[in-house]
Amino acid sequence: MDVGIVAQKENPRAAALVDSLADSLADRGVAVRIDELTADALETAGDPVSAFDECDLVVAIGGDGTFLFAARNADGTPVLGVNLGEVGFLNAVAPEDAEDAVLEEVTAFREGEMDVREAPRLVASVGEWRSTPAANEITVQGERRGRGGGIDYEVRVGGALYSGTHADGVLVATQTGSTAYNLSENGPILHPGVEAIVLNEMCADEGMAPLAVDTDAEITVTVTAAGTESAVVISDGRRPTAFDPPLDVTVSRADVPMRIAGPRSDFFEALGKLE
Repeated sequence: MDVGIVAQKENPRAAALVDSLADSLADRGVAVRIDELTADALETAGDPVSAFDECDLVVAIGGDGTFLFAARNADGTPVLGVNLGEVGFLNAVAPEDAEDAVLEEVTAFREGEMDVREAPRLVASVGEWRSTPAANEITVQGERRGRGGGIDYEVRVGGALYSGTHADGVLVATQTGSTAYNLSENGPILHPGVEAIVLNEMCADEGMAPLAVDTDAEITVTVTAAGTESAVVISDGRRPTAFDPPLDVTVSRADVPMRIAGPRSDFFEALGKLE
């Protein structure tokens, strides 16, 4: 069995936990890969996180951002999250329980009984271009927000017109991402058991209320003009890609979901930390 470990950058507590976990796993005959930055801090050999898609399990130590970073690069490999004091929607394991939780997953894997949950991701497309799959949200927006920025657009769900106006942008969020950027844009929170995605307009001039639709719905954002020269498509706040209007941006469910291993987090306890 191969286990990859990804730690929060420049966090000595996370690096120390990586060291102890790696020793425990190696003692049980597990091949361990450590992300390059953490490996440098431990003065040992490391691997790029992009290679962790070849692992059987990835352990992410840090906050939800570390978990998403691991899941994005491991692309479908189950991820177990160890929480270092952040909100912890995805990181369900406390640091003091990390070794036991990881070894339980190793045993379960060897017995063919590892419990892995799936959460949908989203992908945006413009012509032949495809975005990196997003666990939280896809945004289509102007190069800048506010006066003189934003986009003019129409939004269709399954081909039917939902809204058309000017706004800073349009955000499409998974249920996982409903508590992230979507929430800061006054979108609804979705319980993890609700299989839906949220369509939310960002500071729209005459927009509609946020809409929850089926995870298999296809959403098309037709950008007719931008306050600045380009419209920008962003996946999970990363890798903005600019396009000149007019253009059609299609947002749909990605083929490969995010896979989550280990115990479930207490959703409402994590939600309370947002207050």
